[in-house]
Amino acid sequence: MKNLFSFLCIFALSTSVFSQEKPKDSIVIQKLDEVLVNSVRVSADTPVTHSNLSKEDLEKRNLGQDIPILLNYLPNVVTTTDAGAGIGYTGMRVRGTDSRGVNVTINGIPYNDAESQGTYWVDLPDFSSSVENIQLQRGVGTSTNGAGAFGASLNILTNVVQDSASAEIANSFGSFGTRKHNVKFSTGKLNDHFEFSGRLSKIKSDGYIDRASSDLDSYFLQGTYISEKTLIKALVFGGHEVTYQSWNGIDRDKLNTDRTYNSAGQYTDLNGVTQYYDKEEDNYRQDHYQFHWTQKSGANWTTTVGTNYTWGRGYYEQYKEDQDFVDYNLTDIIIGGETVNTTDLIRRKWLDNDYFVLNASANYIKDNLDVVFGGSGAYYEGSHFGEIIWARNTSDSELRDRYYDNTSYKSDINFFTKANIKLNNKFLVYGDLQVRSINYNSRFLNVDDSFTFFNPKVGLTFMINDRNNIYASFARANREPNRGDYENRDPNKKLEHQQLNDIELGWRVKKEKVVINTNIYYMAYKNQLVNTGELDLVGAPIRTNSGKSFRLGVEIDAKIKVLKKLSVLPNISVSLNKNKDYVAMWNGEYRNFGSTNISYSPTFVAGNAITFSPVKNLQLSLLSKFVGEQYMSNIDSDYSKLGSYFVNDFNVSYELKTKKIFKSILLTALVNNILNEKYVSNGYYYNYEDSWTNPLVSTTIEGVGFYPQATTNFLIGATLKF
Repeated sequence: MKNLFSFLCIFALSTSVFSQEKPKDSIVIQKLDEVLVNSVRVSADTPVTHSNLSKEDLEKRNLGQDIPILLNYLPNVVTTTDAGAGIGYTGMRVRGTDSRGVNVTINGIPYNDAESQGTYWVDLPDFSSSVENIQLQRGVGTSTNGAGAFGASLNILTNVVQDSASAEIANSFGSFGTRKHNVKFSTGKLNDHFEFSGRLSKIKSDGYIDRASSDLDSYFLQGTYISEKTLIKALVFGGHEVTYQSWNGIDRDKLNTDRTYNSAGQYTDLNGVTQYYDKEEDNYRQDHYQFHWTQKSGANWTTTVGTNYTWGRGYYEQYKEDQDFVDYNLTDIIIGGETVNTTDLIRRKWLDNDYFVLNASANYIKDNLDVVFGGSGAYYEGSHFGEIIWARNTSDSELRDRYYDNTSYKSDINFFTKANIKLNNKFLVYGDLQVRSINYNSRFLNVDDSFTFFNPKVGLTFMINDRNNIYASFARANREPNRGDYENRDPNKKLEHQQLNDIELGWRVKKEKVVINTNIYYMAYKNQLVNTGELDLVGAPIRTNSGKSFRLGVEIDAKIKVLKKLSVLPNISVSLNKNKDYVAMWNGEYRNFGSTNISYSPTFVAGNAITFSPVKNLQLSLLSKFVGEQYMSNIDSDYSKLGSYFVNDFNVSYELKTKKIFKSILLTALVNNILNEKYVSNGYYYNYEDSWTNPLVSTTIEGVGFYPQATTNFLIGATLKF
């Protein structure tokens, strides 16, 4: 696909966001669709801290940026992007925990990469255009499918069945050569039972950082059979990303003098001139195949079975100077009578993986009892290998040979029971029990580890009246190390799995013009894997066990209707995040630093949205985000501090109702960072022992890197709805 799309679609009228009530049978459809995520979702009164976002919430800012950026204004969420503008590699932290501690499911199917445990939204560009709603649970949450959450669970439901046919064509353009084009369609219900829908998307951006370009394609196709008691869905979706690498970051001097500088691909040619390799990029494709069958049996039982196969394959390519032959299994050569054992070369590091998932659950609802029980099994096989595609000083016979080749295997099985019991009009009891068994095997890393975890959760909600309730919950989660933890482990320390005990206390107020959610949390960890601040060779954070640690905080979010046309949606999070006895190498020996701040965990995070609708179908929003200072290390080094920042975006959306051809035209505009803040949302810290100056004394040298985010930039778009 290049530039604009030209597709034939099925056109017809569909139900608008602002229309009258849906037909009665759409309620049945919605309930059956929601069953797909019943095992991982919680209801409004469940004693689990959570936030919900609808398709309408996402639509007004859905101009090409990734899902983490669209979630930026939720409580205690901090987002970042390598390329600086929200497209390409993006990530988020919740309560200071990065993507490896956020359990993500799509239609109840685990999405986190089985080995790294991370979530790579760049592999699913424009996925938000196929999302019906999202629930973000902070803390352990339910986590009944997938790995245990250590900061949050993000549960995504894709498009539900539509009663009426519809189609959309959307285009957006903006700063840094950014453009997004997509087309969507739904046949609506055919013969009262069948619906087919789909989407094709193309996103391109040059990035704010030099050469940090993104060239992204994605698709989503869905076929559905629906009846009063049966829902069968077959989905296939995926994406292909080509992104120029920008994970190196910049040092403090460059931050002050050339904040868009990117060292990736830099080399010196034979004439001594600095050049940049034009293919220093990731090239990865990922396809997902899901099948879901939901069946109602009688008045009380609903069962669902879900299967998934994910195929991912691709590589990242690099130009490397002065590489030793021995590191690539190359043989020394003689040139002009001299032995040559180093060379410039171009290498590709490949990943080819297969991931299979089977979910099954049954839901029983009668009177005041709502019980879900079931299980999930997953199997992962990942092939890692590297090849040389060009070298200056070697023979062609050795090119394309694999200089490393290894395969890893992981199995993950869990069984769970989850129940909501309404004791009377005042008390709701919640319980969630999960047993999870994991085996990870990698000969290359000399790993063959097995774990069995029991993760109980229990809570109580007290309904003060129809407008107020308070809740309390306790949840335990255990999580195994990931591939990077094994690969970068300290040989002098035993690598341990993590355990978290999470206590949540909350108060919810829901009135006609005011909705307020307040909660206090205490998260006590044993052997939490905290980021050291260092990065590995592919820019992924390195972690280490920190012994005992905790997070204690309060979160408040609200929706206040100040006037009929004016609403305010503030949120604030204040927390204390501490390692109790952090031990690290310093000046040649292990040192106990005592009580220190956990890395990448700001004490203060706040967000706000001021929304004004002066006329019908027009919405103006000022979106604000403040993130307090944070350490990138666990040793409270001032050298590792990231400064606080305050960023404001301005969003405008207007839906023009038309009488001919189009049902409506949605016009949207987004100006990011309107105050032109030069801020940094992420970085890295490292230290090393210097014994060259004085061989008798080892001195620790510190270093830092930063990922600058874009200054003022804009996106504008138009969506034609048929």
